[in-house]
Amino acid sequence: MTEFWQLTFPMPGQSENHARAAEDAGWDGLFFADTQCLSGDIYSAMCLAAKATKTLKVGTAVTNPVTRHAAVTASAIATVQVESNGRAVLGIGRGDSSLGLLGQNPAPATTLAGYIENLQGYLSGGSVDLDGFASHIHWINASRQPKVPIDVASTGPKVIALAARFAERITFAMGADPARIAQGIEDAKSAAEDAGRDPQELSFGAYINIACDGDEQRARDIIRGSTGTFAHFSGMSAAANAGLQDEPVYQHIGANYDMANHASGKAAHMTAVPDEFISRFAIAGPPALCVDRLGESIDQGLDHLVLLMGSRDADPKHVAASMERISTEVIVKLR
Repeated sequence: MTEFWQLTFPMPGQSENHARAAEDAGWDGLFFADTQCLSGDIYSAMCLAAKATKTLKVGTAVTNPVTRHAAVTASAIATVQVESNGRAVLGIGRGDSSLGLLGQNPAPATTLAGYIENLQGYLSGGSVDLDGFASHIHWINASRQPKVPIDVASTGPKVIALAARFAERITFAMGADPARIAQGIEDAKSAAEDAGRDPQELSFGAYINIACDGDEQRARDIIRGSTGTFAHFSGMSAAANAGLQDEPVYQHIGANYDMANHASGKAAHMTAVPDEFISRFAIAGPPALCVDRLGESIDQGLDHLVLLMGSRDADPKHVAASMERISTEVIVKLR
């Protein structure tokens, strides 16, 4: 059965209440964005969320291979695994606002691959070779918790291939286009086979921007900023957007991304983006449309969806009303 996750910013003082509300509304998991210049510490937030709930899974969406040593990340997420009694997921990618707001570019795919390989070593309780030094986190095996699964946020072919080689889970950040998701799954399965892995070992999901509102224009405005953020990933490289219907839009967002207004609908990179693009890349409309569009993506072979339900500058009342409809009128029809 498909799992439904929310994505939120870990604002200090809010994590416990947000987690309780998500669990009470029937959500399966809550991902916390790792962006230290915009919000609080994700690992503190996840531990608080875990202690406030009984079944809700918690995870990072996403951390990066630059701001923390692999041993620090592994020890932190393993702590969450203990405090949650096995409900943690480590989501990771090349890095976006977490690095951009430090004046740095996303990490190269090769850096991400090596970092994940080290994470897998630490989280499995093994030894990691650090330039000839055998590094080991001694307490993880003693915790007797299941290994924390690694989930790679993937858009372009290089990251999809490394995720298929090193991770347990792949969550595509390429919008709500079923054909594109299907191609991503096919590419990941092929890369897994090339690496000698059984593709059946992989869990597939997708990040999808969604607003549920009978007023389609208001729905688009609710998620305009967050849609720009996730479309930006397809604009980072030619390989990620080559041949796509909206290739010029992706290239525009990628070349002009306004990091100072990250996830804001008023950001400079969104001023020339047509509404029709938002309706194609994201899902914006009444409950029936949301059910149909999400169902099309699930049918491609996804077992988890991470829903992004509002931009940083969206009207909180409209966001709350949309989230309520998604919980009570959309997800229940897809279970």
